[in-house]
Amino acid sequence: MEIKQVEFIKSSSDLAGCPQLRIPEYVFTGRSNVGKSSLINMLVNRNELARTSSNPGKTITINHYLINKNWFLVDLPGYGYARRSKTLRSKWELSMEEYIRNREQLQLVFVLVDSRIDPQRSDIDFINSLAEWGIPCAIIFTKTDKNKQSDTAKNIQKFKTALLEDWEELPLIFQTSALKKKGREDLLAFIHECNQQFNNPG
Repeated sequence: MEIKQVEFIKSSSDLAGCPQLRIPEYVFTGRSNVGKSSLINMLVNRNELARTSSNPGKTITINHYLINKNWFLVDLPGYGYARRSKTLRSKWELSMEEYIRNREQLQLVFVLVDSRIDPQRSDIDFINSLAEWGIPCAIIFTKTDKNKQSDTAKNIQKFKTALLEDWEELPLIFQTSALKKKGREDLLAFIHECNQQFNNPG
């Protein structure tokens, strides 16, 4: 898939405020500071479409980007640590869950996982919640250029092992590097394939 046009549509605080356009959409989310903004910018080949920050918790709304005028890329708030109050974090989590569970045109949730670290309970729990809700997901391991390949492979295998405690079959897995644009073509090809199979729920 070639990205010919990218347009920021709107930021929404909840499901009710999301765009009404009935086209396929794909969520990108993960623990705070997992490299989500960098990955999104790499994917759409834009330098600053999604704002990057060294401070966790930058994204605080449901952000819709219209790609090629026929699908939405959705940037969701990161879960886990953020420099915000517990009350505000709980509100985000409820809004995010409402959106994920009830957005009819949502095709898939891409869960971003830091390839440099051991499996985190928050990642495992979130992926398991998606399964309980019946929401399709795929895992994107980020920052694979930051470690030795052998260390990255070990961390990914640890994550797979942890996930298989609850899963009979693993979700689809991608490995990416925003710096080296690793995984970009695979992700876009997969999204294109999903778009071809989209049935308008409206």
